[in-house]
Amino acid sequence: MNRTAVQIYEIQEPQEAEKLIELGVDRLGSVILENEDWKVPSIRETIRKTEGTSVKSSLIPLFNTPGTIFRVIEYYKPDIIHFCETLTNEYGEKIVYHDLIDLQSAIKEKFPAIEIMRSVPIAVTGKGDRVPTLEIAGDFEPSSDYFLTDTWLGKEPVEGFIGITGRTCDWNVAQKLVSSSLIPVFLAGGISPENVHEAIGSVDPFGVDSCTNTNAVDSNGIPIRFKKDLGKVARLIDGTRRADLNRPML
Repeated sequence: MNRTAVQIYEIQEPQEAEKLIELGVDRLGSVILENEDWKVPSIRETIRKTEGTSVKSSLIPLFNTPGTIFRVIEYYKPDIIHFCETLTNEYGEKIVYHDLIDLQSAIKEKFPAIEIMRSVPIAVTGKGDRVPTLEIAGDFEPSSDYFLTDTWLGKEPVEGFIGITGRTCDWNVAQKLVSSSLIPVFLAGGISPENVHEAIGSVDPFGVDSCTNTNAVDSNGIPIRFKKDLGKVARLIDGTRRADLNRPML
């Protein structure tokens, strides 16, 4: 059976990490929010919880200053460093991102044991042609170990970074990326317990990633950042494993 990796973001506390590992997640993702206050002991302890297990840790820094990034890697020692900067303008056109490619290449040279994940934008369903996803992926592929698809809306919830929209991307484009990419692809963007089975069947990704749609919600039904609903995560894992039963053997 071809096993789909399940990655869950945003895990900031070691106690929550322990519970998710027990549920059977394959990868835990954490986020460093500030360039200045990048040392967060609880997140380092969260990453340490994956040691001695089959679970990999992934870390997003919401900044890309090379010197600070190098110090972040040395301090946290994640398995994967994950970059999710905006790569297009509001019209979906590529921006200049040579410095981001250069940073990834420098990390590969300085930290050969660290894997690099790169988020690539895909527009919402039916509008996949709004963004040159495959062209962007081709630019970053030589300096990346994984791609993660995420939904492009033209304006992101976190300015300058793609993700946490809770909206699905165009799965037809995602499937084209999976088929053409030389590196593994995680399908993200609106992945939930309700659609993960269909998503895997449609896209056949290496893995699925969920953040917003596995979060706990407040009394108004609004997702709460950095707090997971363990029941939702369990159902998402169950849906993934049921989908795996229909996937061909490698």
